[in-house]
Amino acid sequence: MTGETSAIEAHRSSLRAMLGEDLVLTGIEEIARYCRDWHGDVSSSAVAVVRPRSTADVVAAVKACRELGLSIVPQGGNTGLALGATPDAPEREVVITLERMNRIRTIDPDDFSAVVEAGCILSELKDAIAEKGMFFPLALGAQGSCRIGGNVSTNAGGINVLRYGMTRELVLGLEVVLADGSLFEGLSTLRKDNRGIDLKQLFIGAEGTLGIITAVSVKLSPYPDNVATALLGLASLDDAISLFRRARRDCCDLMSAFEFMPPLAFTLAREAMPDLPIPISGDYPAYVLMEISGSGLVDVDDLMGRFLEGVMTDGLVVDGTIASSQTQARNLWLIREGMNEGQAKRGSHMRSDVSVPLSRLAAFVAEAEEAIGKALPNCISVSYGHVGDGNVHLNVLPPNDMTGKARTDIIYAAKNALNEVVDRYNGSISAEHGIGRLKRPDFESRLPETHRKLLTAVKTAIDPNLLLNPGCQLNLSAIS
Repeated sequence: MTGETSAIEAHRSSLRAMLGEDLVLTGIEEIARYCRDWHGDVSSSAVAVVRPRSTADVVAAVKACRELGLSIVPQGGNTGLALGATPDAPEREVVITLERMNRIRTIDPDDFSAVVEAGCILSELKDAIAEKGMFFPLALGAQGSCRIGGNVSTNAGGINVLRYGMTRELVLGLEVVLADGSLFEGLSTLRKDNRGIDLKQLFIGAEGTLGIITAVSVKLSPYPDNVATALLGLASLDDAISLFRRARRDCCDLMSAFEFMPPLAFTLAREAMPDLPIPISGDYPAYVLMEISGSGLVDVDDLMGRFLEGVMTDGLVVDGTIASSQTQARNLWLIREGMNEGQAKRGSHMRSDVSVPLSRLAAFVAEAEEAIGKALPNCISVSYGHVGDGNVHLNVLPPNDMTGKARTDIIYAAKNALNEVVDRYNGSISAEHGIGRLKRPDFESRLPETHRKLLTAVKTAIDPNLLLNPGCQLNLSAIS
């Protein structure tokens, strides 16, 4: 047994003694699923995986790791796309997963709020809230697996940002275990509380680098039981931007989603779901998946019909279909979801999550696809995303027969070509997925010095021993 292996085994024995056998996993096979990323592109290991059942257990685990000199990688559903919850130092890191902490503490329809533990799966949380006649609007492709603590830690976006905002806008309060084992108790459900700096905001989007979120109080809305969904064919992405402006005027705040997709979306969706019905021709240059929703006395079907009649008369929309049932609406959204699955079936590829000013979105996509086409003429660009918030997912698919290092090099080159265009448009290299470990070098290379100093000061003030998620977002040893 080598010295390093001996030290790891000693740490594992200590953790089991301090926390109990029930909370600590150490077997190679049983910890494997906690030590790889969502797509299976990256695998690692850890000293152990700790699975607390309560906030008190999290406090005990943090104190134990601190005493043993071990770093902590907090983890929710492990569905992130930036390696923010993937350990990368197996000999000195412990994964603390919140998956067992999945209780819904309260749902209060009169207060339009709920208090839930961090390990609640998003779809299960939404269903429980819906049973009370209320609505939690966060909606992601991974909502059947992701957990609310991870959503908050990454400030997740999704398809309803246009109307309801990012996760940050949906959080009323937080309970957080800090690096020294103390507890930040901020589970307020107040809408107005102007008592100085809003400390909960520090932990939203921090990806577990400042504390471990154990519970969240969230803002609820009336359930939108009236929903109209339409898939539209357009002559160009420029027309999609014009359509969005008009929809914002005519449909106002009832518009909850406005997604754009390329014609390739249908091919990719069918590759993932061969029996998926496609109710519109695949020959148009651009497509929009649009949804408006409301509750009570609002007639969204009439609104959608009148809106589409006007824009089709004016030639802004060439073709379209409106879902006449929940099943048809679900099938339309499956095209959007299936497009992602179809890309995954083609193997590892460059996945991006960028944002640019909405007014320049169409020009950005054209310029970025042109730049990638010139640099990598044998690759396929797939651009889609959320028109209403300027968020573009421009992915690049290498040739199917390309493998190994050649494929990795193509992905790296595509990322650099894209980011150069993002910089010219004063955009962001991460719109909704976070920084994690995957985007850290690109993030750090673009940090203004004042921004860098502030981030470092916050991190070292709250976590002076760099216990929490080291290497995620910032490499402090390189910038301190």
